[in-house]
Amino acid sequence: MIVGVVGLGLIGASFAKAYKENEEGHTVLGWNRTETVADMAKMQGVIDDYLTDENLKTCDIVIISLYPEAAINWMEQRKNLFNPKGLVIDACGTKRMVCKEGFRIAKEGGFEFVGCHPMAGTKYSGMSHARGNMYKGAPMVVCPNRFDDMEILDRVKKLLAPCGFGSFCLAHPEDHDRMIAFTSQMAHLVSNAYIKSPNALGHKGFSAGSYKDMTRVAWLNPEMWTQLFLENKDNLIFEIDYLIDELKKYRDAMENDDHDRLVELLREGKERKEEVDGK
Repeated sequence: MIVGVVGLGLIGASFAKAYKENEEGHTVLGWNRTETVADMAKMQGVIDDYLTDENLKTCDIVIISLYPEAAINWMEQRKNLFNPKGLVIDACGTKRMVCKEGFRIAKEGGFEFVGCHPMAGTKYSGMSHARGNMYKGAPMVVCPNRFDDMEILDRVKKLLAPCGFGSFCLAHPEDHDRMIAFTSQMAHLVSNAYIKSPNALGHKGFSAGSYKDMTRVAWLNPEMWTQLFLENKDNLIFEIDYLIDELKKYRDAMENDDHDRLVELLREGKERKEEVDGK
C-alpha cells in the first residue's frame, strides 16, 4: 500500500512506523506542519518521502493525526486531491465535529472518509516517543457515515491490518463523544486537578500504586486536551457535575461522622466496580 500520514507527532508517527515495520513493504508518505519534523522523519526512516498535494492522489489510505480543527481544515483545503478509490481517516479524540465536517468534505470531494479513534497512547508526546507497536492489541473506534454498509468496516480493518489493532468497535459520533468523556477525558481532567494539592510536593516516601494510577495522565499536552475538552464540553460538564455530586455525599458523611452512610457509599462504589468490570 501507499500510506499517507498527516501529522508526525506521537500518534501519526506511530502509524507511520507500524506500516514501515510491516514485512509487506508499504510505502509511507508524511506531512507535518513543522517541516523540520518531516525532514527528521525522512532521515530516520519513519517515512519514505514527503506527502504532497501532487502525490496525495496515489495514497490507498490517508491517516490524519492533527487536532480536530486542523484536521478539518487540512481536508477542506485538499478535498479535490484525494484518491477517489482510497480511504481517508482521522485519529482525533472527539468525533462529532470532525465527522460532521469530514463527511461533508468527502461528499463534495468524491472520496471516502471514516472517523476513527485509536484507543492508545502514552503520557509523552512527539515523534521521538512514537513506536511501531503502539496499536498492537488496542481497540479502534470506527465512526462511519453509513451503518448499513458493513463493507466499509472490512475495508478499514484491511487497510489498518499492519497496525495490529485488537478490536474494532462501531459507534455513532455522538455516542463516542459521550463515552469518551467518561473513559478518557474525565480521567485526564481529574488527574490534572488532583496533582495540584499542596500536599503533592511532599508525597515522596508516602506514595505507592494508587498515587501513580491517579496521576499518570496528569502529564498531558495542554493545548490538545483544551481543544478536546471544549469540543466535548457538554458531555464533560455532565461527568464533572455528576462527580461533584457524588463527592459531596462522601464529604457530608464524614463531616457528620455518619459511619453507616460512609460504609454504604463505599460499598456502592465497590459493587459498581464489580458490576462494570467484574470481580
